Amino acid sequence: MQLNKFTDYALRVLMYIARPKDTPYTIAEIAVDLHVSQNHLVKIVHFMGKQEWIITSRGKGGGIQLNTLSLELRLGKIVRILQGENPIVECNTPPCVLRTHCGLKGILDDAVSDFYQSLDQYTLSDVIQRSLPPLSQSLSPIALVNL
Repeated sequence: MQLNKFTDYALRVLMYIARPKDTPYTIAEIAVDLHVSQNHLVKIVHFMGKQEWIITSRGKGGGIQLNTLSLELRLGKIVRILQGENPIVECNTPPCVLRTHCGLKGILDDAVSDFYQSLDQYTLSDVIQRSLPPLSQSLSPIALVNL
């Protein structure tokens, strides 16, 4: 299973803004450090704000902060919400001639379920504690691979 870009970038943003900072993070600084377009980040931040995973404020001194309650969210729940309810295999569009005698969809559905159950063993806090670089270090593309 491959995470879509929306999910990938959202997880990166959550990990990035989890680092303590005196002032809120801005979309501009996140975009530069994570090498993601600001337009795409606006959509992601808006979505995560609606989920109440982050706290956003407008105007001078405004920005983005992690809702501390989000630290206890299960990783599987976060990814399920970000990925949406897209089946890994679509047997009806177009209709597959093999679907009446095929066990592949059931097997793949079980694998996806196992994937999410595995992720549910961890919270956002667990992920952050394993991999956060100090705030004084700027994130390079190499550092992102290690996140």
